[in-house]
Amino acid sequence: MGRAYSLDLRERVVAAVAAGESCRSVAAMFKVSVASVVKWSQRFRATGSAAARKVGGRRPYAVQGQRNWLLARLAEKPDITLRALATELSERGIKVSYFAVWHFFEHEGISFKKSLHASEQDRPTSPGDGRSGKSIKGGLILPVWSSSTRPGAKTK
Repeated sequence: MGRAYSLDLRERVVAAVAAGESCRSVAAMFKVSVASVVKWSQRFRATGSAAARKVGGRRPYAVQGQRNWLLARLAEKPDITLRALATELSERGIKVSYFAVWHFFEHEGISFKKSLHASEQDRPTSPGDGRSGKSIKGGLILPVWSSSTRPGAKTK
């Protein structure tokens, strides 16, 4: 990644725009993009400085402010889905994605793994349902040889 332009250059660009020059002419004069001139001018008008913002760092989770509500809601209804939680958050005025909710719970050490329900644990098993230990494929493959798959004679 490239480095940020110097503060001196930024201030000269902003001063030229403030003096009445057009953004395009200032961009050509200082050999920077028009978008940079516009962004630096907007930043100067908004904050009083055209300095570059801090690069990197950690951002807080989008739903961190709703931590207590999310944990209470999960305790209240343990089988709630992440999509349902995202929908409930949007109803509360917090627009977040499914991934944002998933990432929050991952950070909290809470997982939503699928498991057998109590009613399914006593159900009789059938071959190939994944719980009996037997493979359904074993019963479907017949030990028949064709001329192209027959093992050849062993040679010494």
